[in-house]
Amino acid sequence: MTIPYPNTQPMPAIAAVTPPSGASRPRVTFLGTGYLGATYAICYAELGYEVLGYDVDADKIAKLNAGEVPIHEPGLDELLRRNLAAGRLRFSTDIAETAEHGDVHFICVGTPQRADGMGADLSYVEASVTSLAQHLTRKALIVGKSTVPVGTAEWVEQLVGKHSPADLGVEVAWSPEFLQEGFAVDDVLRPNRIVVGVKSEWANGMLYAAHKGLFDLAATEDREVPMVVTDFATAELVKVAANAFLATKISFINAMAEVCEAAGGDVTQLARAIGYDPRIGNRFLQAGLGFGGACLPKDIRAFQARAQELGAGEALRFLHEVDLINLRRRTRVLHLAAELLGRRSGPAGPDLSGTRIAVLGATFKPNTDDVRDAPALAVAALLHKAGADVHVHDPQGMENARRAVPELTYEPGINEAVADADLVCVLTEWAEFRNADPSLLGDLVAGRRVIDARNCLDSALWTQAGWEYRGLGRP
Repeated sequence: MTIPYPNTQPMPAIAAVTPPSGASRPRVTFLGTGYLGATYAICYAELGYEVLGYDVDADKIAKLNAGEVPIHEPGLDELLRRNLAAGRLRFSTDIAETAEHGDVHFICVGTPQRADGMGADLSYVEASVTSLAQHLTRKALIVGKSTVPVGTAEWVEQLVGKHSPADLGVEVAWSPEFLQEGFAVDDVLRPNRIVVGVKSEWANGMLYAAHKGLFDLAATEDREVPMVVTDFATAELVKVAANAFLATKISFINAMAEVCEAAGGDVTQLARAIGYDPRIGNRFLQAGLGFGGACLPKDIRAFQARAQELGAGEALRFLHEVDLINLRRRTRVLHLAAELLGRRSGPAGPDLSGTRIAVLGATFKPNTDDVRDAPALAVAALLHKAGADVHVHDPQGMENARRAVPELTYEPGINEAVADADLVCVLTEWAEFRNADPSLLGDLVAGRRVIDARNCLDSALWTQAGWEYRGLGRP
């Protein structure tokens, strides 16, 4: 069932529910204050809800209560400070306090790839649900937001039944998140859809009440927010299916880049031409270094692993090739660097010793400080392993990159990074890099050679400034 809110047509009746706390609108908690939970907690307070964010990490909680966002996300700092001051938002390490506060508890903990395989590690989900359930003293709704394998909601329901008092009637629902790093505040406040998996009218009513602030904001801005009400399994599959589709589209255009390089075509023009077809569209058709981050890579692997467990592994076998195409883009930059520097590749790969390479970008995308599974940082590490002296600059990700790959040299600015470089590699499409002056940078380098691994530079401008320019999938 899809319900657009607001809507000029009569809406299907949703039973009005009174929050178990007796408050006029549900009091909400977010368990896990990483990227997902912190963003949601802060934005829901902005919508007027009474919010408590919970985490076992005392340092993170202390920073949030002091008005410090532990991640880089545009606009989030101001919202945090405003809602702390208004008294609508607080953070705690006390699970009993969290259980007492909430009518609706959103589970927002991480589900990383397991160390022993491709599947998702659900230990954080289990720990948070079990701990919460044991401390509940009244009826509540526990809602999963973390990206999980299909079947997890039923398992969580069993955990709740085992660990919470039976007479409370605690219920479970699932409502996946669709945040894009760098745009997450708007994605929470102005979502393009809400998906909820429920088993009862009470759970449906509670989730409608928990989202009413979003619908009210949409009404003031003359927007519609479709609400898809479905079963547990479908709600869980929506997020992983969406991620699998996006990953496939990105890897498709990167596969075309490989063909263009072999045939002498230009993948940027190819993408533009096919993107005009409304059945295809031009979004996520930017060929380059491929996808990374905390979601797409591990989610498509976990999706494959779960399908295999369900006996449907053949249906998702194509995702294995999607993953391989994506990873090949990283080694392609390494070999292109060797080609531009006149170095031959042996059985162990190219030898880049004695060269200095500037790497512009460490995060997996611009407008974030997230370096988890970042293609840029992976390529920088490959170049270093090949013997190059690698100097990295990123506008926001330096601290996280230094912790992840400490053997690289990190520079405070573009000029310092490119100074005396034999080769410049643009690996994340920050505006600062896209808009850099190639003539000025040319005066700083030892050799005017550039690899545009995101196809984000003006190739004509760089060529006119005397640079030997190479983009991925371009002649």
